[in-house]
Amino acid sequence: MRSKPKTNEYDSYYVNYIAALPDQDIVNLLEEQAEETVQTVQDLTEQQALFKYGPEKWSIKEVIGHLTDTEQIMAFRLLSIARGEKGILPGFDENAYVQHAFFDRQPLSDLIQQFQNVRQSTKLLIKSMEEEPWTRSGNANGSDVTVRAIAYIIAGHEKHHLGILKERYFGSENFPKQ
Repeated sequence: MRSKPKTNEYDSYYVNYIAALPDQDIVNLLEEQAEETVQTVQDLTEQQALFKYGPEKWSIKEVIGHLTDTEQIMAFRLLSIARGEKGILPGFDENAYVQHAFFDRQPLSDLIQQFQNVRQSTKLLIKSMEEEPWTRSGNANGSDVTVRAIAYIIAGHEKHHLGILKERYFGSENFPKQ
């Protein structure tokens, strides 16, 4: 089992993401989380998937798209650092990415399929890695981070947003019933 990263392996911004995760095999955790996320959103209507719990907040479709975009970026960072990249990997503006992606124009089923495909790719990448690169460190967005930490950041990020979906979206008195 590959254990959770130590706090010196990632930027303090991610402390709560990683602390909220169980100390279990990351591939199994990512698999379980993806199943929960898909089960949570797969039966929504298109109208429900467009719901925003407040002004200037993302729709449910945009949250799913954001999860996918972020995982793709994090998986690229994971791959790059695992393969020995020495350059600083760039950050990204999550709000600009969502704004320019037009997720609300895409069918919910397509967004879910893309999320599942990206997750499958991430799991296969992690499973293919030997132990040695697991603790390799690089720099992403100006902060040092290990390969192991990135894998757990992916899981922590998803857990964070799944909690928001359940609490603020589905828990809203304005959430459409159908």
